[in-house]
Amino acid sequence: MSNHRIKVMLVDDHAVVRMGFKLLLQGSPDIEVIGEAQSGEEAVRLFQALAPDVLVMDISMPGIGGLEAIDRVLAKDPQQKILVLSAHEDVMHARRVLKAGAAGYLTKRSAAEVLMEAIRAAHKGHLYLEPQIAQAMAMEQVSGSKNPVDALSEKEFKVFIELAKGKSVQDIADVMSLSPRTIGTHLYNIKQKLDAANSAELAIIAMRAGLLEP
Repeated sequence: MSNHRIKVMLVDDHAVVRMGFKLLLQGSPDIEVIGEAQSGEEAVRLFQALAPDVLVMDISMPGIGGLEAIDRVLAKDPQQKILVLSAHEDVMHARRVLKAGAAGYLTKRSAAEVLMEAIRAAHKGHLYLEPQIAQAMAMEQVSGSKNPVDALSEKEFKVFIELAKGKSVQDIADVMSLSPRTIGTHLYNIKQKLDAANSAELAIIAMRAGLLEP
């Protein structure tokens, strides 16, 4: 057996969370944490220099956030393995990150062994989904229940989440490096698709779908 350890980079805006996962992973003989980032922007800057085997990333972070970070990382290196570790336990976020090209999705309440198992699976090129989320996804496919939020494009979904958090069009334009006019167009389309009159209604839709952290 090779003595190569799986090199992991942790991306989370909470230092305590990063420290906790680092301590958990230190108990593994075949996984090593080689770096950390506290934002999507920092992850995009650092990952090429550090060359981790697996990037373990949160999605709810200030700034560009995890979904946009996944896009930017994979644009630079399509082979990079990204595992999303999120506080969100809804199917919708899981579906979005897999669609964006992530290698797996699990929630922060997962046991240490589950996280290690997910890292090993991602490293081997396998897709890893936390069992409960995989089951919820399967149930949704069987019942054919569709959430209107699924109709949003990837960019619209990102804008929708930021609007629901109370960010202004200008704030979102700055963070996503798009013009306020483009964000305004997305906002118009989002309201049409979700039948929402204003930002307050968008926030309610996001909360009902379990997309905002309590």
